[in-house]
Amino acid sequence: MNDLQKHDYALLKNCSYLIGVDEAGRGALAGPVTAGACVLSKAFFEDEGLLEQSGLVNDSKQMSAQSREQQYAALVLLRDKKHLDFEVASSTTEEIEELNILGATRLAMRRAVEALAKRTKDWDLPLQVLEGPLFESSFETKLIVDGRALKPFPYAHEGIVKGDGKSLAIAIASIAAKIARDRLMQKLAARYPIYDFGQHKGYATAAHRAAILSHGACMIHRSLFLRKILSK
Repeated sequence: MNDLQKHDYALLKNCSYLIGVDEAGRGALAGPVTAGACVLSKAFFEDEGLLEQSGLVNDSKQMSAQSREQQYAALVLLRDKKHLDFEVASSTTEEIEELNILGATRLAMRRAVEALAKRTKDWDLPLQVLEGPLFESSFETKLIVDGRALKPFPYAHEGIVKGDGKSLAIAIASIAAKIARDRLMQKLAARYPIYDFGQHKGYATAAHRAAILSHGACMIHRSLFLRKILSK
């Protein structure tokens, strides 16, 4: 096992399923925020072949676009063979404006884990614990999220800072979320060609900021994120 696999297998000591959750696009100036959720069984980590096939998975931000696509294709095959499962959901620009980016990120994460849960009868999402440490509770399924714990959130979970570089389940979720969002931004680039969304994916590059100053904002820009740029 590599370090990411060892981390998750240790969490599965007293349960059978682990769900990892991560987001993509939280800091962008435009487009949705997406969330990925991946569920792995304890049996996954006891199969040498599956460990080998998932051995190159890493934090999506540490991978090249080509490597990310290759790993995503491998993960899709594992999902098709029912060795694991993952889902992606999003919150729109309008929801980001209404709920702020933290609220919209929580909503996307909730949508992703609930969509994942709907596809199985083998496990349930852990209900929120009102008192006491999370992992003292006897859940069949544990839920971990990249970063700090979400407040509020309807399901019991633990936040793991920089979890996408520590946990296999979170790393898979990060790849799925990143791939889904990048592909959507490629489609939006054809609709709004002057901003070149396919290149920077909505993030605050110099070219993107210059395009906003020259052409103003479009429908998918996050107005609250543009205040400093447009005030210059």
